[in-house]
Amino acid sequence: MNEALLIAGMAAATMVSRIPLLLWLSNRQLPQGLFAALRYVPPAVLAAIILPPIFTPGGQLALGLHNPALGASLVAVLVSWRTRSLLLTIVIGMAVYLLWRAYF
Repeated sequence: MNEALLIAGMAAATMVSRIPLLLWLSNRQLPQGLFAALRYVPPAVLAAIILPPIFTPGGQLALGLHNPALGASLVAVLVSWRTRSLLLTIVIGMAVYLLWRAYF
């Protein structure tokens, strides 16, 4: 029962903090410059989530052969760039990661 109240309280706090701003913005025309800037938000957030574990797996900067995530990421970027296939990128990236860990 306490968990349900906690979840309901968090949902209510989220709604109370977001709905007024959305209602206020719904009647306004936003400038095109703002829309152009907001296009960069998803790639920036994704980079902020993905890059720290790749470059600092143990809390220290690791740019050598002992970092399988870095090698696999570089290979995955190349595969993605050349093939534009998400499935192939994931499969090859994971295979390189596992082989890299086994070899080094």
